[in-house]
Formats: sequence, structure tokens, C-alpha cells
Amino acid sequence: MTYSPVSEISDEVLILSDATIPALLEILNEEGKFDGLPGMDSEDDAQRLNAVLDTALQRLIGGIAEHPRKRWVFEQLQPALAAVQSRDTVTREHLGTYAERVMDVLGIESSDGLLSYYLGGI
Repeated sequence: MTYSPVSEISDEVLILSDATIPALLEILNEEGKFDGLPGMDSEDDAQRLNAVLDTALQRLIGGIAEHPRKRWVFEQLQPALAAVQSRDTVTREHLGTYAERVMDVLGIESSDGLLSYYLGGI
């Protein structure tokens, strides 16, 4: 059995408001989330990371009303976090900023170590 750091996350119930989905949509609809970052090998690389993050955000938006739980949120974000785990610090910090914005929108105070696990404690 493979270890998953998501298993360490407390499974708290989240309180959603009418502003939750619009705020997540605002993050999703931002263009070029990774464009122009130092360390990006190519435009294709930035587009790939944009797509990974956007997919996670789409899953959150589509399912958060049915699964308003902290652990479920991080299960959706995990593929995007894993995609930048071996990247340079700037790219990891950039993804971390988006993860923190999602956490703020959802009222999540702590990732219970998940961001540190994938982003190296930046």
C-alpha cells in the first residue's frame, strides 16, 4: 500500500456560502496562471501546469456542494501539488499561493502538512 499524505488531513466539515462557488470560479477564470514564471522551460510547460490546476479547480467547483469536507478538497488539489513537487521554488510557491487562495475561500485554516509535503515547506 502506498502512503498518501491526504490520509493525514482531518476530515472537517466545511461551511459554504453563496459566495463560495463564484470565488472559486474567479480563481479558475484567471488566465495564464503560470505564464512568465522564471524556471518555466517552455510555454507548453506553463500551459500544462495551468491545465492541471484548472482541472483541480473544476473538480472542486463541480463537487464541493456534495462533498463539503476538508479532506475531499485536498484530494482534488493533490494532483496539482504533485505536478509541481519536483519543480523550482518559484513554481512551487506559485502553486502554493493558489492552494492558499482556495483554502481562504473555503475557510480552511491549515493543510495539516500537505502543502509542506508537496511544496517543501516553502
